[in-house]
Amino acid sequence: MSDMLRVEAITLRYPGAPRPVIVDLDLALFAGEIGCLLGASGCGKTSVLRAIAGFEPLQKGCISLGGRLLAQAGFSLPPEQRQIGTMFQDYALFPHLSAADNVAFGLRKLDRPTRQARVAQLLDMVDLHDRGGLFPHQLSGGQQQRVALARALAAEPALLLLDEPFSNLDVDTRSRLLVETRQLLKARGLCALMVSHDPAEAMAMSDRIAVMAHGQILQFDRPQVLYEQPAHPAVAESIGGGWWLKAQSLGLPGDDRIRLRNGQIGIDPTGPLRAQCVADWFSGPEHRLRLRLATGEHLELSVAVRDVDEWVNLRLLVPESALLRFPPL
Repeated sequence: MSDMLRVEAITLRYPGAPRPVIVDLDLALFAGEIGCLLGASGCGKTSVLRAIAGFEPLQKGCISLGGRLLAQAGFSLPPEQRQIGTMFQDYALFPHLSAADNVAFGLRKLDRPTRQARVAQLLDMVDLHDRGGLFPHQLSGGQQQRVALARALAAEPALLLLDEPFSNLDVDTRSRLLVETRQLLKARGLCALMVSHDPAEAMAMSDRIAVMAHGQILQFDRPQVLYEQPAHPAVAESIGGGWWLKAQSLGLPGDDRIRLRNGQIGIDPTGPLRAQCVADWFSGPEHRLRLRLATGEHLELSVAVRDVDEWVNLRLLVPESALLRFPPL
């Protein structure tokens, strides 16, 4: 399978910055693949997106799309010549234009009948065929997001870039549009790269996820691999949640740190570990307990019924070989 997008050893430094925001970063996406750059604010993920889009020059390395060079040190193809569609976090819709005119903005070179037919097709694709005459302020957040997606796809790009496109939506709308957007991109066989700080969002949307920190990619792989075989402690923190505990706190040999996941430990009256319940709260279908071990370390458990004493006994529910171990700090 050939690469559609190839980012090779790129370094990016903003003017006046003491150090690069991206350092020797490599990334490749296959044709039709959806990737995600996942990381906390300041990790460099949006800077990578901006470099690919053509908004930031490179100091080192190169970027190519479909075998065509887009950028390298001293050369940068203008954004409008890259065959890349970009969907911004705030959608960047023109408030004085209707939904249809926003979608048509990048199609001005087409004759009027062709342009109108194309806009109608795109609005129908995102289920807004009856909203074309409305202005952005007359649309819901989810509808604005779909207009922005239709506009980004209007010029039939070879690559779609999405900069945290779901972050401004409520939970239900975000969950629905995640599924709809992925289905739409897959149906069109379009290569896409998304930026997100939300692991659940990244796992629902992407074929592969690049976990980033300090301007570098720590691991780039399928969501299940990242969850089961994290190559770095920060990857274990980013994917799957959990708590850091010393191996000896769990009655295990060695000085390693254990990334304990939800479901790997439970309450057992005969369990060898003792913990104090310091907080509890109702979270819908279950109760959450915050427990403190004798070492002062904390973890949380989900229980069906809040019927536990202040002190509880715990037992590991998985074999030691199933636990994630990392060297001590």
